[in-house]
Amino acid sequence: MASTTAQTSSTGGSVGAYLLHRAKPHLPPWLGLAGVGIAGSGAHFMWADSVGAGVGLTLSAVALTGATWWAGRETSAQRRLHSAITVAAGSAWVTGAALAGPLAGALPDAYLMGGAVLALSWNVRMTLRTSDGPAPESADKGLLAKVGLAKARIGRTEVEPNRVTAALQLEGGEQTNDDVARALVRIASALDLPQSAVRYQPSADSARRGELVIVPRDMLGEPVEWQGPSLPGGSIADPLVIGQYDDGSPLMVWLPGDPDVGRNASHFLIAGMTGSGKGDAALNLMTEILSRRDVIMWLSDPKAFQDYRPLLPAYDWAVEGGAGTEAMVEALQHVIPARTGWLGKHSYRQWTTQAAETQTDPAHSCRPDRTACGCPGLPFMVAWMEEAANTLRNLGDDVFTGIAQEARSAGVSLIVSLQRPSYDQMSTSTRASLPSVIALGCDPRDEGFSLPDSVTNQGAHPGAWGNRRPGYCYVVSSGIDEDRYASPGRTQQFTPRAVSLMETLAQWAVRNGATADPITTAAARAVVGNAYSGRQDHTDETTEQTTVGEQDDDMPQTSLLDPEDAAMDPEAELPGAQQGDDAGGLFGTDTGRRPTPEEARELFARALDQFEAAGQMVVGPKDFMDWCDANGYSRPWVSARLRDAAEDGRLQPTSTTGRWRIVPALTPA
Repeated sequence: MASTTAQTSSTGGSVGAYLLHRAKPHLPPWLGLAGVGIAGSGAHFMWADSVGAGVGLTLSAVALTGATWWAGRETSAQRRLHSAITVAAGSAWVTGAALAGPLAGALPDAYLMGGAVLALSWNVRMTLRTSDGPAPESADKGLLAKVGLAKARIGRTEVEPNRVTAALQLEGGEQTNDDVARALVRIASALDLPQSAVRYQPSADSARRGELVIVPRDMLGEPVEWQGPSLPGGSIADPLVIGQYDDGSPLMVWLPGDPDVGRNASHFLIAGMTGSGKGDAALNLMTEILSRRDVIMWLSDPKAFQDYRPLLPAYDWAVEGGAGTEAMVEALQHVIPARTGWLGKHSYRQWTTQAAETQTDPAHSCRPDRTACGCPGLPFMVAWMEEAANTLRNLGDDVFTGIAQEARSAGVSLIVSLQRPSYDQMSTSTRASLPSVIALGCDPRDEGFSLPDSVTNQGAHPGAWGNRRPGYCYVVSSGIDEDRYASPGRTQQFTPRAVSLMETLAQWAVRNGATADPITTAAARAVVGNAYSGRQDHTDETTEQTTVGEQDDDMPQTSLLDPEDAAMDPEAELPGAQQGDDAGGLFGTDTGRRPTPEEARELFARALDQFEAAGQMVVGPKDFMDWCDANGYSRPWVSARLRDAAEDGRLQPTSTTGRWRIVPALTPA
């Protein structure tokens, strides 16, 4: 009663005014009915005898009904159907009234009864929608209210077979995209979906707009077995397919840059805990690379090629850990500027597929007269460091950081694989120089080491998988749409059946793949000599040779640096031979005689020749331990000879304290 009184007073104090106020929302359907009657009568007056007008009115009725159906596509199904029926009935009556007259036949009855029923149906619909009590909340609005985003509004929604994308607009000044990122796990809980099924892609132009992406069905649940490379004989510039996304689309990456599309060349970090499928992810990428015609690969694997042995013939150079990896890193540091120089002389700002071909284009000639030079091409190069934690720790982050920063312009991609890219394993500078990443399952605390914060804020959480879902991964790299960064994918699975196909791929690469170009070959041989030039002789054998004699069983196989070597600065004054040192192993039976400087240098030169012949081009005092025992010399004596050899130009210090690189005998220092 109080409300009635209030409304009566607000409308002028009369019952009639109150009733008119209540009736206003229900008048439009009746006004429409009146308009239809007037339109039909007027049309009959104008076009009663016109055949053309009859055809035009009929086509207009059909068009108007179709337009109503199309315009209602974003409304509910019931409202769309109700609107279309109303328009169709009204336009049909107008057409009939125009041709036969509004009072002809059943037209008056249809108008009075049918029109009244349609008008009343809209009144009933309005009454139900605006009845007393709170309006029922939509499912979308209820969901947002549950997760703390009640004032957010959902806009245009796209529904695909296994993907729903909804535009989201937040309340200005009260909510930001960060609020949505924090609410993603609650949204997944409300929808009863895994955390990885809900992602948010913030707009680059607004702090309160973005798109909420929901993938209701996990299409990655069943592993896909590797059936072979995606494009055998293609170019390394073509996409490398390593699996599929959770919506079924292919998971692709690129290594070389492409100036036409604005894509930079990529260095990759592959990270994942034990059991996360890191080995299969690496094999997917590696087999794609080796199946291309214009690329060579160097591989360092301290695990004795446990996963990659079927592919060994396909690598241009493969070494295990230890001194072999040291030599490879030293060679890589000299190969990169040599390749950059070649590209510059041939007018390439970065590596392209044309650079891998014989240079017959005058625009890329190195001759002063700009005539075609015919130089052999420069294939793309991949340097792969498997299980790189020890290598990073022993050689130092600065080595890898420098390589990564300079390699892209030389047509070289660096790929580093390790389990945990934490700060104690890899410096922030090195991590920053590896912007592309394949992040597999990890400890939840390590997510920030693998993925940028911007990607985890979108809903990417490899820590939710751990090692329970092998092969699941997120991929962040140049060439991939940023909207895809937070979309999980899964690499293909390698089973024992894949071994024979991998061996076939390796043989194909030997026959049809690229071989090292003269520039890369010359630069590597100039630095590490037989360690590179004799590499094919060691492909099927253990390539790590830490001493000329037998390996000490107690010496760690994966250690690159002996602690005592590290304590010796290559630039510091090294101790001389001690009293009583034996030099008789080479110079006769007088074991108490100290060798002359010339004899000492000859003796040590022979030892270095043995190391070089064996392909071990990086040495330190620890590598002479067995040799000292066999020949009767002390470690201080070896240290003195190392300094002498460095002064003679036979050795050069490496970036690692206490380690020396042998300068190939036929190469000037």
